Amino acid sequence: MKREQIYREVYKEGAARLKDAGIREAELDARFLLEFVCGTDQNTLLVHGDRKISDTAYEQYSTLVEKRAGHVPLQHLTGEQEFMGLSFHVNRNVLVPRQDTEVLVEEVMKNLHDGMRILDLCTGSGCILLSLLRYSNDCEGVGTDLSSSALAVARENYEKLRRDRPELSACFLEGDLFGPLRHHSDEAERSGREARSREKFDIIVSNPPYIETDTISTLMPEVREYEPLMALDGGADGLSFYRRISKEAGSFLYNGGMLFFEIGCNQADQVREIMEKAGFCRIEVVKDFAGLDRVVYGSWA
Repeated sequence: MKREQIYREVYKEGAARLKDAGIREAELDARFLLEFVCGTDQNTLLVHGDRKISDTAYEQYSTLVEKRAGHVPLQHLTGEQEFMGLSFHVNRNVLVPRQDTEVLVEEVMKNLHDGMRILDLCTGSGCILLSLLRYSNDCEGVGTDLSSSALAVARENYEKLRRDRPELSACFLEGDLFGPLRHHSDEAERSGREARSREKFDIIVSNPPYIETDTISTLMPEVREYEPLMALDGGADGLSFYRRISKEAGSFLYNGGMLFFEIGCNQADQVREIMEKAGFCRIEVVKDFAGLDRVVYGSWA
């Protein structure tokens, strides 16, 4: 005969297992997983900790705890991550949205006006572009990514947001940085349709790969083993994508348009110099919640 499973005791069991496995936030992750399985919230543990849970729920929870103990990211187990107050679907084909990236979105929003056109390079889950569209009016967005699997996630998140905001306007194009924009322009010209030789935007934003190649092997297992390498590897010095994007961005910006980057905390000076050499002015560096350099942006004169 199976013993009764009590919510509080099951949580303690899960937290102990994760702690033994060296999971940094073992208690928090154990609670999140139990809430995910049982459809409960954080008050349940405090107020209704003596409630019983079914054998099926217990088995599902135990399975998820074991996967988390193996350093599978929590968000890959639940399939979602909150970002900018919105819920985004995630899997191992995209980077899990981080709180630090909210600083990037917030800085863009300070300069975003209704009706603007936004380009999001290396869009991944689409969380940056879709958050900007969700909290603005009549803006249009384009997201590009080299990964078709990542774009499938972005499109799913787009359709999810459109259930509440059907007027949102975005498209997601597969290819390397600005490449898909050139392709679409060329196709339009060949077919005789009216087209601009270059797509133009008011804002270009990117959280590109910026980790040095040799550093990737030292990252925590959740990142090193489960997040896409192509979204992490920024080349030998971590600055490859900043150079490429800055060099070409001016051709895709209206005069006075702005380029926003998320950066690694020790890259501000180098990225500022890259943008200056590419012709950007009024360059600013913004710190994150921990007081570390996190965003660099500037204007196209």
